[in-house]
Amino acid sequence: MRPGPAPLTDTERATAEARAPLSLTAAKAEPARPEPETVPAYLADAGDHDALLDAFIDSHSEWEKWRTWSDETTHAIHESQTLRIERVHETPAHETAWTVAAYETPVSDRMWVLTATGAIPAPMLEELLNHLAESDGWDAAISAPVDEKMVTVATQPLSDAGWKHTVDGRWIRWTSPAGDAGVHFDAFTAQHPSHNLATWTVWAGPDPDQPTWAITASPHTPSSLLADLSEALAHKTGTRHPQTGTPERRTSLVTSPPVTPAVAATPAASRTR
Repeated sequence: MRPGPAPLTDTERATAEARAPLSLTAAKAEPARPEPETVPAYLADAGDHDALLDAFIDSHSEWEKWRTWSDETTHAIHESQTLRIERVHETPAHETAWTVAAYETPVSDRMWVLTATGAIPAPMLEELLNHLAESDGWDAAISAPVDEKMVTVATQPLSDAGWKHTVDGRWIRWTSPAGDAGVHFDAFTAQHPSHNLATWTVWAGPDPDQPTWAITASPHTPSSLLADLSEALAHKTGTRHPQTGTPERRTSLVTSPPVTPAVAATPAASRTR
């Protein structure tokens, strides 16, 4: 007699040895995530928009970050008080997450406005922020005519890159060779520049009517800004992680019906840097 379980029989020992390879296989780690691939900027991942905004504020002392009474929105305001960025956090991919607005004076009406949806790729957002940081001529846009010359300047990088150019009634379009990105210009809306309606649409995705992401801009949006975005569309690249499973579900804190955010004319009472 001895304490403990009885010794394994020959059959039990053979069974345990047969199961050992199966246990080792099950214990192996999951396959490594595929390396990100280099793609055109308009197909890149969105990345961390909030981190990009923080880096922009930290790198440019002439901009200040203001938080609203809630944590859902952040404003970045230029020291001149005439150029403002509104960032709505936790925004679904197809809704407006960014609004850029320019004013002739701190208390005047908007001269132009640009919006971007929540899925805008990181390289495209970086191009937009870099232009806002480096350009000081946005106030001249109010007198810039919306004419053929302005349209040509704004889209020259696309023409140089061989993007398809078509005219369909009121619409003038430039489409990538693969048909997965483009720029639309609404000639009819451009005839009413004082209304600040969406005259330009920059998009990417399988269908221009239901794009993966989009940027819209009003008539007096500076042609230099639009040209920079066109340049990024045509020539800039970014990275994208291949989808290996079920896409991660994005959540939103927004519970009320979506509306186009309006950049406040006066900063909030409290601020953080």
